[in-house]
Amino acid sequence: MKPSHSSFEAAPLLPNMAETHYAPLSSAFPFVTSYQTGSSRLPEVSRSTERALREGKLLELVYGIKETVATLSQIPVSIFVTGDSGNGMSSFINALRVIGHDEDASAPTGVVRTTKTRTEYSSSHFPNVVLWDLPGLGATAQTVEDYVEEMKFSTCDLFIIIASEQFSSNHVKLSKIIQSMGKRFYIVWTKLDRDLSTSVLSEVRLLQNIQENIRENLQKEKVKYPPVFLVSSLDPLLYDFPKLRDTLHKDLSNIRCCEPLKTLYGTYEKIVGDKVAVWKQRIANESLKNSLGVRDDDNMGECLKVYRLIFGVDDESVQQVAQSMGTVVMEYKDNMKSQNFYTLRREDWKLRLMTCAIVNAFFRLLRFLPCVCCCLRRLRHKRMLFLVAQDTKNILEKILRDSIFPPQI
Repeated sequence: MKPSHSSFEAAPLLPNMAETHYAPLSSAFPFVTSYQTGSSRLPEVSRSTERALREGKLLELVYGIKETVATLSQIPVSIFVTGDSGNGMSSFINALRVIGHDEDASAPTGVVRTTKTRTEYSSSHFPNVVLWDLPGLGATAQTVEDYVEEMKFSTCDLFIIIASEQFSSNHVKLSKIIQSMGKRFYIVWTKLDRDLSTSVLSEVRLLQNIQENIRENLQKEKVKYPPVFLVSSLDPLLYDFPKLRDTLHKDLSNIRCCEPLKTLYGTYEKIVGDKVAVWKQRIANESLKNSLGVRDDDNMGECLKVYRLIFGVDDESVQQVAQSMGTVVMEYKDNMKSQNFYTLRREDWKLRLMTCAIVNAFFRLLRFLPCVCCCLRRLRHKRMLFLVAQDTKNILEKILRDSIFPPQI
């Protein structure tokens, strides 16, 4: 049987990172400081990565980021599995854990209500994740709001709403409440095997009907359409189960790493900005030949190499970073305009204008006016400085992303 093509995607990793503002380092790990041994090293590791960035040592920064991600990946995450009573939450948990219903560690299942209190389960397939099997809704006169409070929804990191046979008003209410809490959730339609065996519709049409019904009910209450997976708890290898697992693994990494790494990026961005400010002052007030250690401060190609070295994005450093991240160097160079002066000039119209033939001719004619020549020279250098700094930020962002999800070669 072919898997269905439900509409879903993992939460974007480090969304709007470029817009992240600087925050104090300690705020990068608000939920880590009280977590087990080893987490106390995070601030120390972060300071070492900051120092490495200031010194233009990106390879050292990579090692620190990897250690940070490894520590963050050990943070426990709570997943609540909820839905109407009889929808098969316990069966789904067993299938997600790839465990048989008759095994000792399995969640009890049956035609009658088997889960009466919150019960936690673990799985080797999802390390450091607690799967909470919640009692189903609808078995009592309890309101959804009271249920949410009693089950302590505020303590959960990610929700899986289980549905089968129909997408009820309770499912919609749960979705709306979870969305209002700003938390991630999925809708998982179980017992798909039974639907397919009893429906007169074709498989494609049946799957479309289920998805459209869920979408329409959510739209009525202005609930944004979440990831939806159509599965059978009897076979965790069929239908959308593999996609569900893949999406869940990605979202678990986002939950653990997104906010701390966004804050780290804000810190790194400020360090790069501070470095730019320092060099702008040096360009304005000092001899460029002495500051850069070059023979000819009008040789843009030679000066560009120095700026790249200062920020740690020279060819050798970028090559080392790529090797450390387990990918080819072009994965990183493709994010750079400043690979060489020819590429930089082609990619940036302002620099192209500053170095065009007419301006160069004008520059030569005015050599007897040192102040004019000096002004133009400094404008060129400041523009190159800005562009190299932008490349540095792009490289840093890619390092952070790749440290969570290594690129596939």
